[in-house]
Amino acid sequence: MGAFFFIFGFATWLNGTLIPYLKIACELSNFQSYFVATAFYISYFVMALPAAWVLKRTGLKNGMMVGLLVMACGAFIFIPAAYTRTYPLFLTGLFVIGTGLSLLQTASNPYVTILGPIESAAKRISIMGICNKVAGTLAPIILSAIILSDADLITNSLTTMSETDKGPFLDALAARVVKPYTIMGFLLMALAVMVQFSSLPKLNYETADYDKSATDKRTSVFQFPHLIYGVIALFLYVGVEVMAGDTISNFGTDQGIPLSQSKNFTAFTLSAMIIGYIIGILTIPKYITQQSALAISAFIGVVFTLGALFTSGYTAVLCIALLGLANAIMWPAIWPLAIHGTGKFIETASALLIMAIAGGATLPLLYGWLADLPDFGTQKSYIIMLPCYAFIAWYALRGYKKQSY
Repeated sequence: MGAFFFIFGFATWLNGTLIPYLKIACELSNFQSYFVATAFYISYFVMALPAAWVLKRTGLKNGMMVGLLVMACGAFIFIPAAYTRTYPLFLTGLFVIGTGLSLLQTASNPYVTILGPIESAAKRISIMGICNKVAGTLAPIILSAIILSDADLITNSLTTMSETDKGPFLDALAARVVKPYTIMGFLLMALAVMVQFSSLPKLNYETADYDKSATDKRTSVFQFPHLIYGVIALFLYVGVEVMAGDTISNFGTDQGIPLSQSKNFTAFTLSAMIIGYIIGILTIPKYITQQSALAISAFIGVVFTLGALFTSGYTAVLCIALLGLANAIMWPAIWPLAIHGTGKFIETASALLIMAIAGGATLPLLYGWLADLPDFGTQKSYIIMLPCYAFIAWYALRGYKKQSY
């Protein structure tokens, strides 16, 4: 399961490098470039419920295998996209990769949650999170070394290059992505074969120890207010997490930091998340409850957001990177709090929570739109994080206990 979460992280956090890369290669605005995040994360919203339907028919192992094969197809779509320098085709490939990931995540998250007691679910998910974010730390560094190794030379050359020379130059830049995504496609196919011959244990979600008595009188998953509020909290959390990881490179450039440095800033955000996960593993539930950890994390998120808004240069960028520390425990804490007590509805509840990953498709796009406005720019646009953290804090203090609307 740790290997699967490594795959999730590697595929997901490549976007932090793809955004500035495709912004240059396809000549995009801030708003247009953040469609990278939108195309990737909207697939979770569109495909989560179909993924739950597929899993009921294929089972856990076969469903994971299908998810890996779908991801491989998405990686191969990058080949024609690169050779034609067609931005919509790049977005299609990202959507297909996200579709495969939605299938894998819909299976794996509840699986890890019910492997043991609900009280220690955040610890187990934190361990998976370390696997996820170690991959996420490595992914942008590896990809940027391949496709943006001479980032400053590229940006300087484009400012003095004629329109006649610019086309072939950008075509060659776009082609750099072919090799890494071809290798990724074949590796995903190999992993699919490995899954088929693995010995993953089978767990029955419907008979898991999840306070089933509460579900006896309920006929719909929407009759669990704490779940629905949890879906909203997860939507907002994923939005701010993706913003912290995927916008930091462009933000650093706008703060006057060379692209050769800022292209790797996503790795700093994810490194901060790894530290947060380790803290969660050591403290939950021995010293602190899941809900208390979530409340503290939301407060830290507010503090670092204000720091990013009211400082400048490397200090402001550091505040965005340190949001990784605030965001780390949020997924591990929100997930078990939201899914607790859903009993026979756990698969559908899981799908709804996976759909909330669409926050990563929506909030970064809103950020990009604001960033292009003269009155906001890339720094002031981070203000949209504040109400997100405020709602998450409310959920940690009161929302998770709600049994009626």
